[in-house]
Amino acid sequence: QEELEHLNQANEEINRVELQLDEARTTYRRILSESARKLNAQGSQLGNCIEKARPYYEARRLAKEAQQETQKAALRYERAVSMHNAAREMVFVAEQGVMADKNRLDPTWQEMLNHATCKVNEAEEERLRSEREHQRVTQLCQQAEAKVQALQKSLKRVIVKSKPYFELKAQFNQILEEHKAKVTALERLVSQAKTRYSVALRNLEQISEQIHARRLQRLIVRRASPVGAEASPQHAGTEVGVTGGTHLGAECPAADTLSVLSLQTIASDLQKFDSVEHLLGLSDATSLNSDELEEREQRRGGQGHFKHHRSISL
Repeated sequence: QEELEHLNQANEEINRVELQLDEARTTYRRILSESARKLNAQGSQLGNCIEKARPYYEARRLAKEAQQETQKAALRYERAVSMHNAAREMVFVAEQGVMADKNRLDPTWQEMLNHATCKVNEAEEERLRSEREHQRVTQLCQQAEAKVQALQKSLKRVIVKSKPYFELKAQFNQILEEHKAKVTALERLVSQAKTRYSVALRNLEQISEQIHARRLQRLIVRRASPVGAEASPQHAGTEVGVTGGTHLGAECPAADTLSVLSLQTIASDLQKFDSVEHLLGLSDATSLNSDELEEREQRRGGQGHFKHHRSISL
């Protein structure tokens, strides 16, 4: 029941979030179409000044990206310097411990000193690498800023004339980025809901297989019977036990009496390995008694429709 509730909840969430995702995608496409139409109209009014001023705005975009990379490199360098200082402090503490008289032969302090020295070396390498990377991106950022300044001086007139177009473009870009982020978030929610749905469905399938396996096992145990089971009561009158002797005078069974015997009864009879040596001296007496009883029944009944069979169980 719990897994079924999880399945239903995941299904409802998938349906709900997919509707929101469809609406967000429709809105994104509508805004994109409207922005392209308005920018096209604005570009038709301003003319070719837009293409002339485009290198300046492209240079500004590259300069902004270079500035962001410079900030990231500066953070990595600061973190590497902090790790290097911490590793040097560990080396100082380990050296003080080793230099103590009672700890000169302690392997723990020696191991701590070796570990701290390795950390210092690794931190030194990371600090130098971060420093070189920071210098490289800083140089690129400076070059990008210089290019922006040069283009701004040489393209000042077309930059001012094309300013409305690029301002409108920046507004539409911001709106589209917000809707794109919303679409991405909804897609992630749909993926997570589908994952939960798949997990719940797989758990339900496993539970169903376990239930069917238990039912099949109970059915097999119920139908199974131990070897050597006793015969059914309806056939008890036609058998002769080991100590009961012969059973004479019984009514003749129908033609399909043997078909009533189950395979279990036959298997049970085959399991009884009784000896037949004690029957060797009983054949004549049994035959005589049977003939006498048959004559008496014929005289008593007058019909003579009954036959008597010797039933000897082995």
